[in-house]
Amino acid sequence: MQTVTLNNGVEMPILGFGVFQIPGEQTERAVADALAAGYRLLDTAAAYGNEEAVGQAVRSSGIPREELFVTTKLWVQDGPAQENTKRAFETSLAKLGLEYLDLYLMHQPFGDVYAQWRAMEDLHRQGLTRAIGVANFYPDRLLDLIINNEVTPAVNQIETHPFFQRTADQELMREHGVQIQSWGGFAEGKNDIFTHPVLSGIGKTHGKSVAQVVLRWLTQRDVVAIPKSVRPERMAENIDVFDFALTDDQMAAIATLDTGTSLFFDHHDPAMVNWLSARRLES
Repeated sequence: MQTVTLNNGVEMPILGFGVFQIPGEQTERAVADALAAGYRLLDTAAAYGNEEAVGQAVRSSGIPREELFVTTKLWVQDGPAQENTKRAFETSLAKLGLEYLDLYLMHQPFGDVYAQWRAMEDLHRQGLTRAIGVANFYPDRLLDLIINNEVTPAVNQIETHPFFQRTADQELMREHGVQIQSWGGFAEGKNDIFTHPVLSGIGKTHGKSVAQVVLRWLTQRDVVAIPKSVRPERMAENIDVFDFALTDDQMAAIATLDTGTSLFFDHHDPAMVNWLSARRLES
């Protein structure tokens, strides 16, 4: 598996398996199938409600812990955010049944971000997580966090797909040593992505599916991707993207699909800020 090297020297697989929107009762089987297919990067979150199932699949797999790269995420913390962040981390670690994480991400750029980040820095210093990062941070918020804190986020996981390509955001991250990671790489099927003539035409040239073209496009841009599926045949297909390369002309053709806007929600929308900040998780 191809890897990227994070800003603290930790190596991270460039292609992994995400479990967003997989029900808890299906997650263990899905993760077991993904591990059998060769995935070693697993991405979950406290907000997904399936950390326990991910952990059970990891334990049952028999794969040495050091061969796996496990990510989970901190939800928005209220009250004494620094204390609550550490408590949330302990809860996630217990649910996963692990002694440490490979990557712990701040899931949303809301709440007392500075207190949350200071707590995450402490967890990192203690060796409880090999790297820390953020998710859904736009360039202004990301740069503010970098400038005013000791540890630069190793990763920023953001919506990235052919219709919202984030090239300028990626360039800023590259300048500051932050690895871009995609969520929603397939745009959740929006804009008829799986039958799009540009993507399907490129796929026919290589004998690959649209999903494989998209994942190759992401990884060829050095974007870490975490596709989700509950079907073993799709998992096998999604990981089979390292035996071909897109040409410069094909990359340029995909670049024309960028709309420059989210297909899901706007983190600058006050209504969305209110909605995300109001959601609380039970430990």
